Amino acid sequence: MPQLTVGSAIAKAQALLEAAGVPSEEAATTARCIVASDRWGIGSHGLMRLPFYLSRLQAGGIKPDAHLKVVTDLPSLVVFDGEDGLGHWQLQKAAELASERAMVNGIAAVGVGRSNHCGALGIYVWPMINRGLVGIAFSTGPAVMPPWGGNKALLSTSPLAAGIPTNPPTVVDLATSAVARGKIQAKAQAGAELEPGWAFTKDGAPTTDAKEALAGMLAPLGGVKGYAVAVLVESLTGMLIGPTLAKNIPDMFAASQDALPQQISHFVIAIDAAKLSVDGANNRTSEFAAEVNAAGGRLPGANRVNPEKLNLDDEITITDQVFSQLGF
Repeated sequence: MPQLTVGSAIAKAQALLEAAGVPSEEAATTARCIVASDRWGIGSHGLMRLPFYLSRLQAGGIKPDAHLKVVTDLPSLVVFDGEDGLGHWQLQKAAELASERAMVNGIAAVGVGRSNHCGALGIYVWPMINRGLVGIAFSTGPAVMPPWGGNKALLSTSPLAAGIPTNPPTVVDLATSAVARGKIQAKAQAGAELEPGWAFTKDGAPTTDAKEALAGMLAPLGGVKGYAVAVLVESLTGMLIGPTLAKNIPDMFAASQDALPQQISHFVIAIDAAKLSVDGANNRTSEFAAEVNAAGGRLPGANRVNPEKLNLDDEITITDQVFSQLGF
């Protein structure tokens, strides 16, 4: 499979986004966030998705010149209308603002409604980590998961992420479905089978066929407990921020829906870690990290590079199909 430097991949992605009408600053941020996913080894949320974003930009489902319109502005809570813009730069801006407000107020939350897919959610807790803060992020998407005991998709993969300023940083980044939908799409493109227990057909029958899964439903992570967490994520995004629920969000992998705005919502929370301690300055984060290592384990996300400080000479690997689609 083709290998590219991070720098060349970002430059290509930015150029394609700018050609689609996205302003330079927003295109640069979006390109960096996309390629960061590939650098993390999460190709299902990286350059593989760029052709779909470009198609939606061309068709009108994503507004290239969108702005963040302030809806609510309180000292510790800000809500933006994303005007159907790209989710990557919008959630990055939201995370940066939440960090700035939390450093003043101790805690701050920022919501973005009427947005689009943002890639790997864990990228957006790094503005907090890089400032010594705790970061938490939630997002929604198209309905692909039924309620526990149900037979109709009402919940998205309902991803959540959290960042803790340990050394190395702890990054929790997961879907509350058994697998992220982007991984299903990647399997479909590769003609590969799915793991048993990941997905159902549209009629609710278990399947290992990726194309059937894309048209069907995903299983929750951890059974009823995963479903309950997915409800929490949907509540904090589509339900409370809006303007729509997962069941109404168009599928970015369906070309027939490219002209339809997704109206996805995101929510980030930043907390000043130093102000949480009941006993002042302490070394518990380093103590815990050391204990995990001594026990033979590692902190979640400890092997992920800082997406805000990517080494442009590092290399990523993409599929032949993505290489061809993007015209490298």
